Amino acid sequence: MAYVERRSGRHRDATGRVREVVRYRVRYRDSAGTEHSETVARRVDAERRKAEIEVELARGTWRDPQRGQVPLREWVSDWLPTRHDLRATTSARLEMTMAKQVLPRFGDAPLQRITNAEVRRWVSDLLAGGLSAASTRKAVFALRQALEAAIADGRILHNPADKVPLPSERQKRPRFLSQTEVERLVAELPARDRALVLVGAYGGLRWGEAAGLRRRNIDALRSRIRVEGTAVQLGGRITLDNEPKTERSKRSVPIARSVMRRIQEHLDEHVDGSPESLVFTAPGGGPLFRAWSQNTLAPAARRAGLEGLTFHGLRHSFVAIMVAAGCNVREVSEWAGHNSVAFTLTRYGGLYEDGSDAAVDRLDALLGPAGP
Repeated sequence: MAYVERRSGRHRDATGRVREVVRYRVRYRDSAGTEHSETVARRVDAERRKAEIEVELARGTWRDPQRGQVPLREWVSDWLPTRHDLRATTSARLEMTMAKQVLPRFGDAPLQRITNAEVRRWVSDLLAGGLSAASTRKAVFALRQALEAAIADGRILHNPADKVPLPSERQKRPRFLSQTEVERLVAELPARDRALVLVGAYGGLRWGEAAGLRRRNIDALRSRIRVEGTAVQLGGRITLDNEPKTERSKRSVPIARSVMRRIQEHLDEHVDGSPESLVFTAPGGGPLFRAWSQNTLAPAARRAGLEGLTFHGLRHSFVAIMVAAGCNVREVSEWAGHNSVAFTLTRYGGLYEDGSDAAVDRLDALLGPAGP
């Protein structure tokens, strides 16, 4: 049971006069028998708080108010290492978002002092400061996750980052290269780098999948590339044979025989015979860093008249080539390693021809000619 104590004392005000001050303390014990107290200025507030505490204790919903006094920065430092469900790259991006956008604004704020209104103002300030809609959304999602974990730990009751209006993220239209443009780009590259563009444009591999590709993953006889692992670059260090982005990312990708012959030439000229050898390496040996795109791909793209092309843009071209070859959406989704067919349709549905006219003909054949 909780009870209220009246406490009085003497206090010197700003004018120097000594006045009697009355405060009311609500005292109670939690379910474990630990004593707690809360002090308020008015008796009516003390009685109201006493009643709330007794109800919370009876229902088992009471939480220690002191647990919500932990600054967000301290909470995040304890919470982030427990995110064992995240891939290494996802964890690194989350940590960076926290450091750059979230903690500078809320790092010193106690968890229970963060309000929905403050989060809304923060979102407006991020956008006004020039942060993109996509990065702003990621910042809010990062804060939301941290606060959701604080709720689960009994530190706060509600998530102030919920129900916050977020800016719309405009999807950039994918850039597709024609076969002629791909070949023009290949011609501008050093001989040892050409096959890397081939597996991007004609195989649809992501950067990490291509950088982590081993000789044993190339099946020249069946003209397939097996994606089994990925290279991950973190803090100036690359680890190999990591799990791919999703389970569907593990796949066998069909490659045109004419392209496979060129990949085989790369293997013969630039890769030793060990099945474990990396297909693509830095000039001095060792795995490729992402800086390859800036140092090698970008200059070649400029020379080929393809300014602004990224390695991921080659992957878009792979999808377009597959569609042009008559592959259906299920096949394209599987070979690209997309999360779902729905994603493929949402992102690339415009590449498929509108079959409405053919549908009308089929309906006529089924239902017969119309007329009075």
